[in-house]
Amino acid sequence: MKRVIAFVCAYYPPKIGGVENYVARIARAVGEEADLEPVVITTRESGWRTSVGTEDGVLVVRLGVLLRLSNSPISPLWPIQVRRWLRRTGAQIVNAHAPVPGLADTAMAVAGKRRTVLTYHAGTMHKGEPGSGLADWIIARYERHVLPRVLRSADVAVPVGPSSLAAERPDAVLITPGVDLERFVPGPAPSQRPRDLVYVGRIDRTSAWKGIDVLLRAMTLLRDLPDVRLRLVGSGDALPDHLRLAGELGVADRVEATGALHGAELVEAMRHAAVLVLPSTSHAECAGTVLMEGMACATPLVASDVGSLAYVVQDGEAGLIVPPGDVEALAAACRRLLVDDELADRMGKAGRARAEARFAWPLLARTYIDLFRSL
Repeated sequence: MKRVIAFVCAYYPPKIGGVENYVARIARAVGEEADLEPVVITTRESGWRTSVGTEDGVLVVRLGVLLRLSNSPISPLWPIQVRRWLRRTGAQIVNAHAPVPGLADTAMAVAGKRRTVLTYHAGTMHKGEPGSGLADWIIARYERHVLPRVLRSADVAVPVGPSSLAAERPDAVLITPGVDLERFVPGPAPSQRPRDLVYVGRIDRTSAWKGIDVLLRAMTLLRDLPDVRLRLVGSGDALPDHLRLAGELGVADRVEATGALHGAELVEAMRHAAVLVLPSTSHAECAGTVLMEGMACATPLVASDVGSLAYVVQDGEAGLIVPPGDVEALAAACRRLLVDDELADRMGKAGRARAEARFAWPLLARTYIDLFRSL
């Protein structure tokens, strides 16, 4: 008889994001095991009614949403609905994924006698940005009063990086995100690529901590390298704001917004980037899956010293780490990799080797499967 693992997360593909891809990868891997069966409980993009369907061989239950606070969907019906679906599907283990408050906490609270695994994908979610006062106030109290109890209630806590709040549990099991090494493969040597800086990720106003404004300001310090361009790969409501800022800074002609790319187009963007840049300014950026994908493509990296990004990159190995929000340091790091061909090529090769040794999805998925079986 198969053991059913219920994966509970606020969002799930086709919504794009590190947490969403992480959950989908593990759920599909569980579905390939003869003795395990996955079910995903998540939310709908809009609407009250619950929808149920099979996606990539996985049963996905999408619950309705009453309202959204910042990036957090909310519904007072979830305690009843989650309990009902755990019972209907015969779930024996609940693997809840946070940090988005609400649905994961609900699943932990109604799990009953089922074994529970809480995977936490962030450090503090406190943003400290203009207009985030109410959200930061709620987050601070959640992280101080609610999250510690939820973590204590879990049979196993899984941080996805050393900076995750779940890493504070002494018995925590670290399982980082991973990368598909057969899909993300090396391109030409970085020294032979167009001198493009590439950012890949969300471009939402609620994700201002991604630091795209810092990257645009860094572009003004690279004016003496006339062939250097910045490609923004992603979509969101903040894109017009960033393009407007590029115009104000006088670099609009060197900034290209590609929109969200998927499949082969996304891989090609990373394989032909001279440098992949993740300039985040908040510890909400924990593991930086996009960095692992860039490493697999043998693309040198520049990332901020927030969350677990330094752990992923290893400063001086797969790329360079800079202080968050430091325009001059970000520009200087990008410049080093753009003008020093030997350094760029060496870091690209080292990144691919690190991705193969540490971040291959089959290895990480097997760690989860072994963990579930141990419960």
